[in-house]
Amino acid sequence: MTTILVDQDLCTRCGICSIVCPAGIVDPADENTLPVVTDTKAGMCIRCGHCEVSCPSQALLLNYLPDEKVAFPANVGSLSPEDLGIYVQKRRSVRHFTKEPVPKEKILKILDIARYAASGGNGQPVQWCIVYDPEEVRRLASLTVDWMKTLKNSSHPMSGYVPSLIAVWEAGNDPICRGAPHLVIAHIPAGNPVATVDAFIALTHFDIAAPAFDIGTCWAGFLSMAATTYEPLQRALALPTGRIFAYSQMFGHPQYKVYGIPRRNPVQVTWK
Repeated sequence: MTTILVDQDLCTRCGICSIVCPAGIVDPADENTLPVVTDTKAGMCIRCGHCEVSCPSQALLLNYLPDEKVAFPANVGSLSPEDLGIYVQKRRSVRHFTKEPVPKEKILKILDIARYAASGGNGQPVQWCIVYDPEEVRRLASLTVDWMKTLKNSSHPMSGYVPSLIAVWEAGNDPICRGAPHLVIAHIPAGNPVATVDAFIALTHFDIAAPAFDIGTCWAGFLSMAATTYEPLQRALALPTGRIFAYSQMFGHPQYKVYGIPRRNPVQVTWK
């Protein structure tokens, strides 16, 4: 299959597509030929799309899901540095949620944004499991507490912290998932050495995009620690064969709104 399709009437032979290709496989145009990926190099294409989206004249089309190409007018989606800064700075970890479920359509829109997250070699190894039923979220939280009980009086770094968390749970509160109605779980192929980083990048996209949909998130650290080792929790998650848990976030409608930006330590930078 031809890797790139080039409109000879639009191509200006500027060479940008060849320059920006991470794999260096686009042979540049000259006065007699158009840009091309030869058959011997086609297998090296990672389908990242840099060649297509960097073409000033929109003459080039990556021949991968070509019907899904989205054209957009200039400056659509642009944010001022000030607006972007405030949006990101006001992002909070939400630990108080309403009981109102998030519509599945809205969750899919957030995941549609997250699927554009960077990944090593454009491998896109991250897949998702949404725990939508609040009762199932609570069951997974309960299993996490069971895991914590196995850590008491052990050498585990969490050993000294779990008794108070267990006590909070047994008093009828949820220190694990904070009563969130939903969980998003990123899972990755077993044995992929870089996929864990890819999962964190994708989850960060979910985390940053969610507030634009009036959704609050919080990284589910306790559950994620348990899910990496505790077999009863792993069985309950029932991820597809060959795939492993990477990390998770709780999410739902925030019970309280944000009206400001808190202070943080100054940036510490070493220039070299």
